[in-house]
Amino acid sequence: MTPDEVSGNRSMPESFAVLLADYERHLTAERDLSTHSVRAYIGDVADLLEHLIRLGHDDLEGLDIRGLRSWLAKQQSLGKSRSTMARRATAARVFTGWARRTGRISTDPGALLASPKAHKTLPGVLGQADTRTVLDAAAVAADDGSPVGLRDLAIMELLYATGIRVGELCSLDVDDIDRERRVVRVFGKGRKERSVPYGVPAGEAIDRWLAEARPRLVREGSGPAAFLGARGGRIDQRTVRRMVHQRVAVVDADLAPHGLRHTAATHLLEGGADLRSVQELLGHASLATTQIYTHVSTDRLRQAYQQAHPRA
Repeated sequence: MTPDEVSGNRSMPESFAVLLADYERHLTAERDLSTHSVRAYIGDVADLLEHLIRLGHDDLEGLDIRGLRSWLAKQQSLGKSRSTMARRATAARVFTGWARRTGRISTDPGALLASPKAHKTLPGVLGQADTRTVLDAAAVAADDGSPVGLRDLAIMELLYATGIRVGELCSLDVDDIDRERRVVRVFGKGRKERSVPYGVPAGEAIDRWLAEARPRLVREGSGPAAFLGARGGRIDQRTVRRMVHQRVAVVDADLAPHGLRHTAATHLLEGGADLRSVQELLGHASLATTQIYTHVSTDRLRQAYQQAHPRA
């Protein structure tokens, strides 16, 4: 991705173009971020640099806290959401911190920048009964023994059993699944490795997929990918998302794979799992990220209380 691509093909001083290229190499090679994350960071920083140009500067030393705040104010005037503005503030802080550490700027104005607080929205989840219905329907669809049906059942069971991200699932290799111990090895954000257990139903679905169905889809070039597409290549995230939406529709719900992650976390907490364990299973860097699921569980508890308690 070139600087022109992220800046909409508008001209940019060569010094800024070189700066962006160096920063992209840092994000890719040193921080090992995903392509999506790198694109988001570079897009935000390119927009910030263009704002700096509009302010009359062609050197990073011209960036100060006032410039950063005016950039965020511009985002607000364009109707950007609070979550988008919070993300861009974070991107600016990460960038200016890197620029200061690498001697590209003498001070770090981003260290003075506060993030607009994003509105916290509770994630959509399935109830336990609806989850059973969805998984039972996926099992019925796999009764014909078709490779795709068995694959989809294994994916649905594994996503719900482990709460792993869709990108993590698509990246799994066969050797990452320890079928004897029922543990899957996952490489999360920043290539951080963690081991996540899964239960008997997921184990049975995975065993059947790997033994009966995967060999029928394997082609030259399939490689070690645990889950394959209909043409034998590693399955992509778009295919998994489309499939999950279709499967969840049997309970008149609209949920993406991340919704199954939310569902798994919520059901773990409702079943008595402690917050730290759920944090480790999900691969959250911060406990605060995991705590949103306690709000989901509390809302469920409140609804049950109001429906059942005589003096609610």
